[in-house]
Amino acid sequence: MSVSTLAARGWRAACRSPLSVALLGALMLGGCSMVPEYRQPALPLAQQWQGAEAGSAAAGGQWWREFHSAELDQLIARGLASNYTLKAAVSRIDEARASAQVAGAGQYPALNLGGNYQRQNNYGTTEKRSVFAEATYEIDFWGKQRAAADSADALANATVFDAQTLRMSLGASIADRYFEVLSLTDRLRLAQSIADDARQVLDLVQVQASQGAVSNLEVEQQRNAMQTFEAAMPPLRQQRDLALYQLAVLVGAPPEGFTVQGDGLKALQVPQPSTGLPIGLLRQRPDIQAAEARLQSANFDVGVARAAFLPNLSLDLLGGIDTLAGGQIWSAIGSISQPLFAGGQLKGQLHFDQAHVQELTSSYRESIIEGLQDVETQLSAARELDKSYALNQSAVDSAREAARLAQVRYRLGSTDFQTLLIVERNQYQAEDTLLQVRLQHLQAAVGLFRALGGDFSADTLASNSIAQVAHP
Repeated sequence: MSVSTLAARGWRAACRSPLSVALLGALMLGGCSMVPEYRQPALPLAQQWQGAEAGSAAAGGQWWREFHSAELDQLIARGLASNYTLKAAVSRIDEARASAQVAGAGQYPALNLGGNYQRQNNYGTTEKRSVFAEATYEIDFWGKQRAAADSADALANATVFDAQTLRMSLGASIADRYFEVLSLTDRLRLAQSIADDARQVLDLVQVQASQGAVSNLEVEQQRNAMQTFEAAMPPLRQQRDLALYQLAVLVGAPPEGFTVQGDGLKALQVPQPSTGLPIGLLRQRPDIQAAEARLQSANFDVGVARAAFLPNLSLDLLGGIDTLAGGQIWSAIGSISQPLFAGGQLKGQLHFDQAHVQELTSSYRESIIEGLQDVETQLSAARELDKSYALNQSAVDSAREAARLAQVRYRLGSTDFQTLLIVERNQYQAEDTLLQVRLQHLQAAVGLFRALGGDFSADTLASNSIAQVAHP
């Protein structure tokens, strides 16, 4: 008789045994649960954002396309696909889900198939073959195993939300660094242009000094002005290189040879995100969702700790065939245990888990008000920087006109040299300030998109799939 035939007969014997019916019945038990009813912690929320008009609901999706920069789109797509920190976060999702699978295994019987073969010659040849199946099951009458599995599942969900939070922050960081590189490129170009203008004025002053119209004092003052403008460029180059190398790391590229092709900030548009309502933030921000998932996990842990005080019932079932005995073999063992004294371990674990729930309840509420504060801060920044940019643009227009008039009047001899120096410096400061405000304005829009939840969407919130976390 083949081993496979013996195995099949062994399984049939096990299934026909009286205790197999008991085991299957035990699988249907469990309906009792010691897990406290979960209720989402309440937190009063305002009807709308401070100083913001009621508008349409915040929309998820690829918010970076609102800046209308093909290069930015490519950089963010590259970063979401290649950033190593994000890849590590996706791997943590796999780890957490595998841990949840391990934790959930206790809900099911452990089944094993075994066999023996023995041949001996003691005044005659004797062969013995046996095949048996063994099942061990701890009846989850109090829902302890179910609660442990649910706790692990909630933690796995939290890691998904953590990865979404990282994805949200990564996209914003790439946009911020890209805009910073373009801004510093603009500021370098401005410093070079002002330095070139100052050099032309220096040439004029030197000619006038050679003719005795001005003294060497004016020559050195203008030379100092030109050198001041030139001295501003090395620090700007260093800052630009730093931002460029940081951008390279964010998109998963080595910094050597990494460049961007963007030609300044002028071609970019400053979008106006739809903010929706404060209540929507609870479903849009993955960090808030991660905090709630951890709270739900802790609530399941309380059920595990409660069930540990109650009796445990386990069953061991063995069934098979022994060819020497010429018949079926089976055994069934049921055992029950009731904790009586554990030195305060069970009570201490329960108190720990209950305190952990209270801790995470506070953390969840804190994450909500921090999210609200984040949105309000970015709304204020976007609103005030919009005004600041308009005012600084007017200041630049005035400074440019003053510099043009000063140069004309100086050439005609109708204004003094000190006035020319002052308007040169004022023009440079006004234009450099405008470029910095332009950068802050763009970054405030990025910050508002991030504060509202980044590229959230209904599909992403519903499925929490790894693919949606790892890819745009």
